[in-house]
Amino acid sequence: MEARENAAATLFSLSVIDANKITIGAAGAIPALIDLLCQGSPRGKKDAATAIFNLSIYQGNKVRAVKAGIVIHLLRLLTDPSGGMLDEALAIMAILASHHDGRLAIAEATPIPILVEVMRIGTPRNRENSAAVLYSLCAGDVQQVKIAREVGAEEALKELLETGTDRAKRKAGSLLELIHRGT
Repeated sequence: MEARENAAATLFSLSVIDANKITIGAAGAIPALIDLLCQGSPRGKKDAATAIFNLSIYQGNKVRAVKAGIVIHLLRLLTDPSGGMLDEALAIMAILASHHDGRLAIAEATPIPILVEVMRIGTPRNRENSAAVLYSLCAGDVQQVKIAREVGAEEALKELLETGTDRAKRKAGSLLELIHRGT
C-alpha cells in the first residue's frame, strides 16, 4: 500500500504540469487512483484525490474518470462524515459536472438531496462547490430542477445567497432563477 500511496503522491506532483495531465491519463492511472481514493490511508486518499482533480482539468480525463466509475465513489465520500474527504469529493464532482458525460453520470447517481444538505450545513467552500454541481445538473434539465425543488433546495439557496462566498452567491442566484422558472 505504501508504494501505491507514494506513486499517487508522485502523480499528484506531476499532474500539476498541463502536458503531464494527458500522458498520465492516457497511461491508465485514473482507475488506480480511484481505487486508492476508496481504499488508501488518509494521506493516500488525499494524494489520490488531488491527482484526480488535477488530471480532470483536462477534458479527456474527465471522461476517463467517469468511465472508471468515479461518481459512485465520490457520492460515498459525500455521505461519510467520518471520512474527512468531503472537500475533495465535492471539488472533483464540481470539475466533472462541467463536462456533459460527468453531468449525466452525476445526475444518474441522484446526488441532489446530499448536495442540498451540504449547502445547508457545509463549510463555505463545500457550500460553494455543492451549488456549482447543483447548477450544472439543473441548467437545462427540468427533471433535475424538479428534484431540487422537491428536496427543499430553495430555502438552502436563499440562505446561501445571503451568507455564501461570492461564487456561491452567483450560483445560488442563478439556481433560484432556474427553480422559479421551472427549467
